[in-house]
Amino acid sequence: MPKTIRQTVTIKASPHAVYEALMDSRKHAAFSGRPARISRTPGGRFTAYGPYLSGVNLELVPGKKIVQLWRSNNWPEFHYSTVTFALKRVKGGTRLSFTQLGVPDNDYKAKKRGWIRSYWEPIKAMLEK
Repeated sequence: MPKTIRQTVTIKASPHAVYEALMDSRKHAAFSGRPARISRTPGGRFTAYGPYLSGVNLELVPGKKIVQLWRSNNWPEFHYSTVTFALKRVKGGTRLSFTQLGVPDNDYKAKKRGWIRSYWEPIKAMLEK
């Protein structure tokens, strides 16, 4: 049965800077250390961490919100989750509220840890210099 991941992190940077780290191919590659090709239009496709992650942008509100269909290459064929990054300016930076709906049960623990290790920690390291 697919599961949901919910995480909240505060990053000492503007919502615009956090949005750009997630949506700009070069900045994404800089924090991840792996190739990223990210369309900046709704309906556009993306890949990240090389060919490991892929999907489609559903909704993009610069500096505020990113909604994507998202999949890992080790998931069953045609299985996608829905990922939402909601960005809100708070004292000291940005609160990023993250939700991922539809994570396969056998990958839930790895993905839950993976968002922290592969996204929140390196984005903070890059933006909080």
